[in-house]
Amino acid sequence: MQTLQFRNGDAMPALGLGTWQAEPGVVGAAVRAAVEAGYRHIDCAAIYGNEPEIGEALATCFAEGIVKRDDLWITSKLWNNRHAPDDVQPALEQTLSDLRIDALDLYLVHWPIALRKDVKLPGAPDDFVSLDEIPLADTWGAMERVVERGLTKHIGVSNFSVAKVRALVESASIAPEANQVELHPYLQQEPLVSYCRENGIAVTAYSPLGSPARPEGLKQDGEPVLLEDPVIGEIARSVGATPAQVLIRWAIERGTSVIPKSVRAERLRENLAAADLELGNDAMRAIAALDRHRRYIRGDTWTPEGAPYTLASLWDE
Repeated sequence: MQTLQFRNGDAMPALGLGTWQAEPGVVGAAVRAAVEAGYRHIDCAAIYGNEPEIGEALATCFAEGIVKRDDLWITSKLWNNRHAPDDVQPALEQTLSDLRIDALDLYLVHWPIALRKDVKLPGAPDDFVSLDEIPLADTWGAMERVVERGLTKHIGVSNFSVAKVRALVESASIAPEANQVELHPYLQQEPLVSYCRENGIAVTAYSPLGSPARPEGLKQDGEPVLLEDPVIGEIARSVGATPAQVLIRWAIERGTSVIPKSVRAERLRENLAAADLELGNDAMRAIAALDRHRRYIRGDTWTPEGAPYTLASLWDE
């Protein structure tokens, strides 16, 4: 399995299991099946609502000797309503309790968006807190302190633009070591990927298959279906793989990590097998030409009229 190297030499497996939308009641079995199949990178988040069941599955895997804690890379994320500096450590401690581990490998600021502490998802403009009131630099300072206290080995961000990452790099005592963003052939984000590469920041691709199973409210009529792209289909036929495997392997060959999600054992094994594919230069060039700058996770949730955030401030600033 290829890995991405962190500054202290720690290695994050390039292929991991995403757990967004993995519902309670099925996610535990999926995590166990993934670990048994050979996954060594599990991506979690408090807002997914399934960390307690994931923790139970992990505890069982450790107790039964299926895998040792040190052999797994476990990531989680700070939710938007815990950006106040005093809330960061308690949020992480709750995640650790839910996951039944002593420390994370990587803890990310989930979005550059702040919400009131009593709000999980916004329903009105006054549910938001502006970044003037809780600056990202203040949240990041609290992230640095949880590293110093041994609660996570590494810290990073998610859904951060180049400008936002650069601002943290310039002011931080511990520079971000990862940025998890939507990446796939229709949204390749080459300037962001290049900036992160040049600054030693690992990039993880979420929604690598075009997020076909995301909630209906996040979909648009007539949107392009990445898994049905004819170029991807032709490459898949030429290498004896599925379109999903081609998309996963593209992310790895590009030098990023990738976290496709599934709760089906057969699909988990199929996704993992993508790590052993080789697409080659011709296929990579053909895929590079597919970029449409097309987001499937547009960020509209954070930008209702009257909110302190806009799509431009989210993605471009």
